[in-house]
Amino acid sequence: MITVKFYEDVEDRLLKFAVILTESEGRWVFCKHRERNTFEMPGGHREEGETITDAAKRELYEETGAVRYDIWPVCVYSVSQTEEDDKDRNGGESFGMLYYARVSTFEKELHSEIEKIVITDVFPEHWTYPEIQPHLMEEAKKRGFWINHV
Repeated sequence: MITVKFYEDVEDRLLKFAVILTESEGRWVFCKHRERNTFEMPGGHREEGETITDAAKRELYEETGAVRYDIWPVCVYSVSQTEEDDKDRNGGESFGMLYYARVSTFEKELHSEIEKIVITDVFPEHWTYPEIQPHLMEEAKKRGFWINHV
Protein backbone atom coordinates (compact mmCIF):
# COMPACT_ATOMS: atom_id res chain seq x y z
CA MET A 1 0.00 0.00 0.00
CA ILE A 2 1.23 3.49 -0.86
CA THR A 3 0.77 6.38 1.56
CA VAL A 4 1.09 10.04 0.50
CA LYS A 5 1.60 12.71 3.18
CA PHE A 6 2.03 16.49 3.00
CA TYR A 7 4.33 18.80 4.95
CA GLU A 8 5.13 22.49 5.05
CA ASP A 9 8.87 21.86 5.13
CA VAL A 10 11.57 19.22 5.62
CA GLU A 11 15.35 19.31 5.57
CA ASP A 12 16.50 20.23 2.06
CA ARG A 13 18.76 17.17 1.82
CA LEU A 14 15.67 14.91 2.07
CA LEU A 15 14.03 16.35 -1.08
CA LYS A 16 14.76 13.84 -3.86
CA PHE A 17 11.96 14.58 -6.36
CA ALA A 18 10.17 17.52 -7.92
CA VAL A 19 6.69 17.16 -9.42
CA ILE A 20 5.04 20.03 -11.25
CA LEU A 21 1.27 20.43 -11.59
CA THR A 22 1.27 22.30 -14.89
CA GLU A 23 -1.25 24.36 -16.80
CA SER A 24 -1.23 26.40 -19.99
CA GLU A 25 -3.97 28.75 -21.15
CA GLY A 26 -6.38 27.40 -18.56
CA ARG A 27 -5.85 23.72 -19.41
CA TRP A 28 -3.81 20.94 -17.77
CA VAL A 29 -0.51 19.69 -19.18
CA PHE A 30 0.36 16.00 -18.88
CA CYS A 31 3.24 13.94 -20.29
CA LYS A 32 3.35 10.55 -21.98
CA HIS A 33 6.66 8.70 -21.62
CA ARG A 34 7.89 6.85 -24.74
CA GLU A 35 7.93 3.50 -22.92
CA ARG A 36 4.52 3.72 -21.21
CA ASN A 37 0.89 3.99 -22.26
CA THR A 38 -0.02 6.18 -19.31
CA PHE A 39 0.10 9.88 -18.46
CA GLU A 40 1.82 11.77 -15.66
CA MET A 41 2.60 15.19 -14.34
CA PRO A 42 6.04 16.53 -15.30
CA GLY A 43 8.69 15.78 -12.71
CA GLY A 44 11.64 13.68 -11.74
CA HIS A 45 14.73 13.14 -9.63
CA ARG A 46 16.91 15.88 -8.25
CA GLU A 47 20.49 15.68 -9.54
CA GLU A 48 23.53 16.00 -7.30
CA GLY A 49 24.38 19.64 -6.53
CA GLU A 50 21.02 20.87 -7.86
CA THR A 51 18.51 22.86 -5.81
CA ILE A 52 15.06 21.35 -5.71
CA THR A 53 13.66 24.39 -7.56
CA ASP A 54 16.31 24.05 -10.27
CA ALA A 55 15.36 20.37 -10.55
CA ALA A 56 11.70 21.36 -11.02
CA LYS A 57 12.59 23.89 -13.73
CA ARG A 58 14.86 21.41 -15.52
CA GLU A 59 12.26 18.65 -15.43
CA LEU A 60 9.53 21.03 -16.60
CA TYR A 61 11.66 22.00 -19.59
CA GLU A 62 12.84 18.46 -20.37
CA GLU A 63 9.41 16.88 -20.14
CA THR A 64 7.19 19.59 -21.65
CA GLY A 65 9.49 21.92 -23.58
CA ALA A 66 8.32 24.84 -21.41
CA VAL A 67 10.50 27.89 -22.06
CA ARG A 68 8.36 30.73 -20.65
CA TYR A 69 6.51 30.06 -17.41
CA ASP A 70 5.90 31.04 -13.82
CA ILE A 71 6.44 28.42 -11.12
CA TRP A 72 5.47 28.35 -7.45
CA PRO A 73 6.26 25.87 -4.66
CA VAL A 74 3.11 24.27 -3.24
CA CYS A 75 4.33 21.97 -0.46
CA VAL A 76 6.53 19.04 0.46
CA TYR A 77 5.07 15.58 -0.03
CA SER A 78 6.21 12.12 0.90
CA VAL A 79 5.51 8.68 -0.45
CA SER A 80 5.93 5.52 1.59
CA GLN A 81 5.11 1.93 0.82
CA THR A 82 4.69 -1.17 2.88
CA GLU A 83 7.64 -3.58 2.83
CA GLU A 84 5.86 -6.07 0.62
CA ASP A 85 5.21 -3.34 -1.99
CA ASP A 86 8.71 -1.87 -1.97
CA LYS A 87 11.55 -4.26 -1.12
CA ASP A 88 14.28 -1.65 -1.84
CA ARG A 89 13.20 1.03 0.67
CA ASN A 90 11.58 -1.24 3.22
CA GLY A 91 8.65 1.10 3.62
CA GLY A 92 10.79 4.21 4.10
CA GLU A 93 9.49 7.67 3.37
CA SER A 94 10.69 9.35 0.17
CA PHE A 95 10.32 13.16 0.00
CA GLY A 96 9.66 15.51 -2.87
CA MET A 97 8.52 19.05 -3.55
CA LEU A 98 5.27 19.77 -5.35
CA TYR A 99 5.20 22.83 -7.62
CA TYR A 100 2.57 24.58 -9.70
CA ALA A 101 3.54 26.07 -13.07
CA ARG A 102 1.71 28.21 -15.59
CA VAL A 103 3.36 27.87 -19.01
CA SER A 104 2.96 30.50 -21.73
CA THR A 105 5.44 29.17 -24.32
CA PHE A 106 6.61 25.68 -25.29
CA GLU A 107 9.38 24.62 -27.67
CA LYS A 108 8.09 22.93 -30.78
CA GLU A 109 10.01 19.66 -30.16
CA LEU A 110 10.65 17.57 -27.08
CA HIS A 111 14.22 16.46 -26.35
CA SER A 112 13.78 13.77 -23.70
CA GLU A 113 12.20 10.43 -22.96
CA ILE A 114 8.75 12.03 -23.23
CA GLU A 115 6.89 11.07 -26.39
CA LYS A 116 4.31 13.85 -26.23
CA ILE A 117 2.50 16.29 -24.02
CA VAL A 118 -1.25 16.57 -23.85
CA ILE A 119 -2.94 19.86 -23.03
CA THR A 120 -6.47 19.10 -21.87
CA ASP A 121 -9.47 20.09 -19.78
CA VAL A 122 -9.81 16.60 -18.30
CA PHE A 123 -7.57 14.44 -16.15
CA PRO A 124 -5.99 11.32 -17.63
CA GLU A 125 -7.95 8.10 -17.37
CA HIS A 126 -4.72 6.09 -17.13
CA TRP A 127 -2.14 7.56 -14.74
CA THR A 128 1.45 6.34 -14.51
CA TYR A 129 1.28 6.81 -10.73
CA PRO A 130 -2.44 6.47 -9.89
CA GLU A 131 -1.82 6.08 -6.16
CA ILE A 132 0.23 9.28 -5.96
CA GLN A 133 -0.45 11.98 -8.55
CA PRO A 134 -4.21 12.45 -8.02
CA HIS A 135 -3.42 13.07 -4.32
CA LEU A 136 -0.86 15.72 -5.29
CA MET A 137 -3.45 17.46 -7.46
CA GLU A 138 -6.02 17.35 -4.67
CA GLU A 139 -3.58 18.88 -2.18
CA ALA A 140 -2.62 21.65 -4.62
CA LYS A 141 -6.29 22.48 -5.06
CA LYS A 142 -6.82 22.59 -1.26
CA ARG A 143 -3.94 25.06 -1.03
CA GLY A 144 -5.37 27.33 -3.74
CA PHE A 145 -3.06 26.25 -6.57
CA TRP A 146 -5.51 25.58 -9.36
CA ILE A 147 -6.16 26.86 -12.86
CA ASN A 148 -6.74 30.63 -12.85
CA HIS A 149 -6.24 30.95 -9.10
CA VAL A 150 -2.51 31.62 -8.80
